[in-house]
Amino acid sequence: MSEQEKPHRPIRSFVLRQGRLTVGQQRAFDSLWPRFGIDYDGQPIDFSALFDNDNPVFLEIGFGNGESLASMAQEHPEHNYLGIEVHGPGAGHLLIRIETLGLENIRILRHDAIEVLKHCIPTNSLQGLFLFFPDPWHKKRHHKRRILNPDFVTELGRVIRPGGFFHAATDWEDYALQMMAVLSAADTLFENSAGAGQYTPRPDYRPLTKFEQRGHRLGHGVWDLIFIRRGV
Repeated sequence: MSEQEKPHRPIRSFVLRQGRLTVGQQRAFDSLWPRFGIDYDGQPIDFSALFDNDNPVFLEIGFGNGESLASMAQEHPEHNYLGIEVHGPGAGHLLIRIETLGLENIRILRHDAIEVLKHCIPTNSLQGLFLFFPDPWHKKRHHKRRILNPDFVTELGRVIRPGGFFHAATDWEDYALQMMAVLSAADTLFENSAGAGQYTPRPDYRPLTKFEQRGHRLGHGVWDLIFIRRGV
């Protein structure tokens, strides 16, 4: 097979490192996934039917162990939350937190976030979208794997309703600069809530992670960017 004939392989923004589920995480999957999990089928999600209400929907891409997402859902029962995470142990941990906290306003989808955005999230359906500490792919030759790029921002402009927002956070200054440049270039879609070229102080709704707390003690920086979707 020639190079031209080889099937195109999409560039992924993640490496699938499954890890082993704990006994508790496996039990959570067995008992709770049918209720709180969404099996990817490539079809648009009807959020009103999914949550059985018309409350605003917020999506977090790459929720890690789910602590931030669970905290936001607990603090704001009047909101609905959809979390996307490819790694099994993280999803299992969040399922346990959902059960422990008695949360009803979270659903989980385990799949590539880019494909979920493109195929499953209806236009103007999200009030907010969170991207907290995505893989920085810090080596220059890997920068093409970073999830936040112009195509991603265009898709954000489709799924986030006018007046809604996109909130990203990173502890890599180089990535923060790239995020600022890419988002600022999309000025017909988004407006920087802090002013042109400015970063935003961490909002109260974004909990400090243990990793972030350790970084603060070591003098590491964290950069938050909140951009508002233009339009009416």
